[in-house]
Amino acid sequence: MFGSSRSGANAYAKVGLETGVIAASPHKLIVMLFEGALTAINNGMTHMKAGQFEDKGRAITKAILIVDEGMRASLDKKAGGEIAVNLDALYGYIIQCLLRANLRNDQAQLEEAHKLLSDLKSAWDAIGDKVGPGAQAAAAPRPMAAFDSLTPRASSFVSA
Repeated sequence: MFGSSRSGANAYAKVGLETGVIAASPHKLIVMLFEGALTAINNGMTHMKAGQFEDKGRAITKAILIVDEGMRASLDKKAGGEIAVNLDALYGYIIQCLLRANLRNDQAQLEEAHKLLSDLKSAWDAIGDKVGPGAQAAAAPRPMAAFDSLTPRASSFVSA
């Protein structure tokens, strides 16, 4: 009648996440994307080692979506100039690493993607305290449609 306690906990967690997103600064939103992608890659590594290939695929797909539809899509190449163009290329490379890792069960490709994202997150964290309100507004991600990683969507990625 009322659902399981697990669904209640999931609803509570979702509300907490949505509240965190609404209250977050543009800088914090990017940090949250980094954290989500890194967590998904870690989950993919764990599932790959355990031979849980369906779960591995879901975790890596989640990481790809975060990098592509979250981080990469939020780049403003006009305002960001060469830095944004270079980040776009790097995000593209990370997505390719994740695709190869998923298709070939290649742990090294997952580790490569994780290291690159970790390094970027460290740099992003380092500038966090130095970014003022005006600079944060300029660096703000463009608004995008609601993102639900569990909703199936058309993709240009090849599935194996």
